[in-house]
Order: sequence, then structure tokens, then C-alpha cells
Amino acid sequence: MASGSTEPEPAGMLVPKRNCTSAVWEYFGFKRDDVAQSQVLCKTCLGRVSTSRGNTTNLYQHLKTQHKTEYDRCMAKKSSSVQNKPSNVTRQGSLTELFEGVTPYERTSKRHVEITKAVTHCIAKDMMPVNTVTKPGFNNLVTTLDKRYRMPSRTYFSQTPIPELHMQCRRRVAAELKAAEFFAATTDMWSSRTAEPYQSLTVHYITEDLHLEARSLQTAYFPEDHTGENIAAGLREGLACWDLPEDNLGCITTDNASNMVKAAQLNEWTRLQCFGHRLHLAIENAIKDGRVSRAIGLCKKLVGHFSHSWKKKAALTEAQKELKLPEHFLITECPTRWGSKEKMIARVLEQMKAISQVLTGDRHARSLIPTWQDAEVLESIHKALHPLSEFTDALSGEEYVSISYLKPVLHLLATSVLAEDAEDTDLTRSIKTKVLAYLNDKYSDLNTQELLDVASFMDPRFKTQYISADNLPAIKARLKTEMVESARRTHNQEKRSRTETAQNSPSAQASGGKAKKTLGSLFKTSAASSALPLPLEDVVEAELNSYLLTPVTDGEDDPLAWWKVHNIHFPRLCKMARKYLCVPATSAPSERLFSTGGNIVTCTRSSLKPAKVDMLVFLAKNL
Repeated sequence: MASGSTEPEPAGMLVPKRNCTSAVWEYFGFKRDDVAQSQVLCKTCLGRVSTSRGNTTNLYQHLKTQHKTEYDRCMAKKSSSVQNKPSNVTRQGSLTELFEGVTPYERTSKRHVEITKAVTHCIAKDMMPVNTVTKPGFNNLVTTLDKRYRMPSRTYFSQTPIPELHMQCRRRVAAELKAAEFFAATTDMWSSRTAEPYQSLTVHYITEDLHLEARSLQTAYFPEDHTGENIAAGLREGLACWDLPEDNLGCITTDNASNMVKAAQLNEWTRLQCFGHRLHLAIENAIKDGRVSRAIGLCKKLVGHFSHSWKKKAALTEAQKELKLPEHFLITECPTRWGSKEKMIARVLEQMKAISQVLTGDRHARSLIPTWQDAEVLESIHKALHPLSEFTDALSGEEYVSISYLKPVLHLLATSVLAEDAEDTDLTRSIKTKVLAYLNDKYSDLNTQELLDVASFMDPRFKTQYISADNLPAIKARLKTEMVESARRTHNQEKRSRTETAQNSPSAQASGGKAKKTLGSLFKTSAASSALPLPLEDVVEAELNSYLLTPVTDGEDDPLAWWKVHNIHFPRLCKMARKYLCVPATSAPSERLFSTGGNIVTCTRSSLKPAKVDMLVFLAKNL
């Protein structure tokens, strides 16, 4: 780094470096006769410091190790010069850069196409109106990100990029569905803000990689009468539009409307009643009581009173702070939302003290304060219904297996959740008994019971745990029959595929359509003839028995993850798992589809045509 100085010269005789800006050069210089300024000398110790032209690293290092005081001063000067540097000093751009900054992209350029696709995806995925591209704020955002991009018109987006994106998404979904051997479906009916009727169709399937997928196929305009015959025809047409064979439909989950039930019967499809709707109806049936009606009616009036007065809302917030209660709003019951009645009751009970404090001084609203009798009724209802809401939420998911939970849930309701407790009031006990009796009656159908048993059997977390011993032989016989049929169908398809491949191969075409036998094929034939294969029925039986011998997994484990690992050991049984575990326990996926439709057909977009609504809902759900 530093070497001994040669020909010492006083520090004041050293000349500074020419055209330098770094503060470190104040502590170094050059001899007067060193015209090329090639040998750097330290002004403090006159030592020579080796450094390349313009490089200051060794200079800083010399000060840091040899002259600590000078080094600290140098660093202080460096920091001060950085802070005092003018912020408005900018580098003058070249003519090319200035030209590129103001020249718009060509419509066919890669960058313009890329940005247009991103804007199209944003509009479709986030359910934004197409006229968003004309809004000043959105245009300012895009221009700030890239000044050379010029936003096309709203007409261009509605006529070109969005339809093209719809076709691309549709081709991708069609390819995914073609690879699905089995699938399930959900459907529902809906009326838009403009009272236009629609029918939804969502399919659910498990991929070969054992992932559960859901695809919303259509939100079709349905102007016909909502009879079972018309709904059945609409569903068949929906599957035909996507080339989905009805034979591959394992089950369809619908609500309990009579026209939906009849539609499934006319199509001869296996139907599963939506657990959410069924539980909702069970609760509505159980609380048909004069005391309950009065208490719930009082809750509705109470919530409405606070909802229509901002002064009462503010007073409620102050009371919550004073009483150290959670600062929650009151919840309004919505007849079409499962569990909203219980949530309304739970919130009123939570805020009872704050409500009483606010309304006590209001002689006009004082009558809305629940009496102790009303409070007891609400407590009884809450105790009976609160645990049920958790099951509804858990069984309404789309991203995980839910049907195999139904059998265990019904068992848990009967043995624990809805079982009589010594501390239950008469009203709580009555509600529990009625809900349980209703569910047991509605799920007593033999076909439904068999479907739930099969689904529970295919879940490695449950297997035969919740299946009656009398029903187990029938379940095993059904699975064996389906496994044999599926294996034979797969074998025939593979055989046809090998034949077509052999006939289309270049060697077969050159020899007039007959492929030449290789030496290896002769040995293969000889080995196959010497070993007698086991009958397919025996192989299936062995696979079933081996599956039952495996240990039951933990209740928190993902059953599809288990099947992904054990697919190689139970290949035929894994196909049955893909067939039955894809069935949703509720029709919530189709109902969520209409929530998406409601976000698209708003009051400012009420003139959208049905075909456009179908396209926009499809993109929002499948992109």
C-alpha cells in the first residue's frame, strides 16, 4: 500500500491533482516535476501510495490505517458534500433518448401489445368497466409508467382484446377438462339487477397430479320457465358445449328446490343436496316458536334502528369504548345468507350492555331494549345454533375436499354438538332435537347414504370409521365393480392407441401397414404366455384389502396429498378417489358465481347484454 518516500519534499511544495472532485485528494499531492502525476504522495507522511489513475480506494485505506484523524475529517467532508449537492442537477439526455421519450409505440410493437394485454387482464380479472380506459386517473397512471404508450379506445378493448382473451381462456379450460376423467358439478339460478334470469354451471375435478380444481363454465341467459324439464335441458346443453360426457359426471350438487330435484331425476344424474341449504332449512324449521319469533323480530328492529341513525351509531361506539366492549357494528340478517340470523343474535348479545346504555335515555326507542325474557330466549338460540355455523363455513370451500366430511359431521352432530346437555334450557333442547331429526330424515335416502359412505371410504382420514358394518360389503362391491370397469376401459383405450400408433409409424407404412416384429417382442410374448396373469377381479380385491390395512391418517392431513404419494400402490383405487372426492358438499361455488355477476352487472352497467355478462363472469372466475 504505502512505501518509503524517496527524495522527501515538504508537504507545502506538493501540487494537487488536476480535475479532481473527491475530498480525499486534499490529503495527497504530486511533486512539481511529476508532470504526468504518476506518483501519489501523502501530504502528512510524504509516503508514496500506489494507486491506479483516478482510483481512490488505496488513498482512503492509507488514511484509515496511518492517519486516523485525517481520515475522520475526510469522511466528514465527504458526507457534507453529498448532502449539499444540488438535487436539481440532471444529466442531459442524448438526442436518441429524448426522441424515444416522446415517440409513441407502434400498435404492432412488442411493448405496446404487452401493455395492452396487461390492461385487458386487469379489466377482466378485477371486473372493471371497459370505460375505465377513458378515465383520466387510469390514463395518468399508465402514462406515468410508460410515456410512450397511448391507450386505445374503449371500443377497441370491447371488440378485440377482451374477446381474444376470452377465447384463449376458453381453450385453456377446454384442454384441462379434456384431461379430466371424472368430474362433478354445481348449479344454481339467479336474476340480475335488471331481472334477467341466468343459470350457472360449475364443474369440479381432480387432476392427474391430485389437485382439486373448479371451473365456472357458464352463466347462461335462461329466459324459459324454471321448470325441471327446462333446467334439465339447459344443464345437458351446458355439458355438451364443452364436450363433457354425462357418463363421466359423478354427481351434481344443487339446492333443495323441487325443480332442481326434478331436473336431476330427468337427466338420471346422481344428486347431492346442498348441506348449507339443508342445514339452513333445518334451523328455520326448528325455531318456529312464538317466543323465538318475538325475540328475533326485536333484534331486527334494534339493528334497523341503529342502521338508520348515524347519531345512534356514534353513541354506540362511545358506549363500547366506555364499557370496553369490541367496537363492532350490529349485523343485519339476510334471508339468503346461511347463518346470518345466528350472527345477528350473537352480535346483539355481545353488545347488549352498550345497546341498553344508548337507548335507556331515549323514551321513543326505550322499548327496543331486550327484556330479560328476550335475553334468555336469545341466549338459548345462540347456544343451540352457534356451533353449527362453523360446519357450514368449513364445508363451503372450493379448494379442498369437502364431501367426505359429511358423514363424520352428521355423526358429530348426533353424538356431540346437538346432543342434549344437562345445562340446556327447554328451548335449546327443543331446537337441537328438531334440527337433528330434520337432518337425519333428509339424509336417510339410500342413494345419498351410499354416496356419502363411498366418499368417506375413499378418504384415508376416515375409511370405514363412520360406515355401518351392514353397509360395508355393498360399498366394497360397488367400488370393485367400478374399478374393474374403469380398468378395462383404460386397457381398451390404450390398446386402440397402440394399434393406431403402430399403423401410423413409418416402418409400418413402408411394409404395407404391417409392423415388423423385433427379437425383443418374441421374448415378451414368450414370457407373457409362460406366466398366467391374475384375474382383474382378484387384483382389484387385493388392492382394496391392502388399502384397508394402511393406517388412518391425521384429521388435519390433506387426503389428496396422501393419494399423490400412494397412487403408485393403489392406481385403480386412486381413480375412484378422483371420481368421488371432487364432489362439493354445498352449492356455494355456483352461488359465489352470482356474487361475481352482481359485481359486474351494477347499476351503472345494467345494460350489459347476457352474452357479455357470461363472457365477463367466465373471465373473472377462470383467469
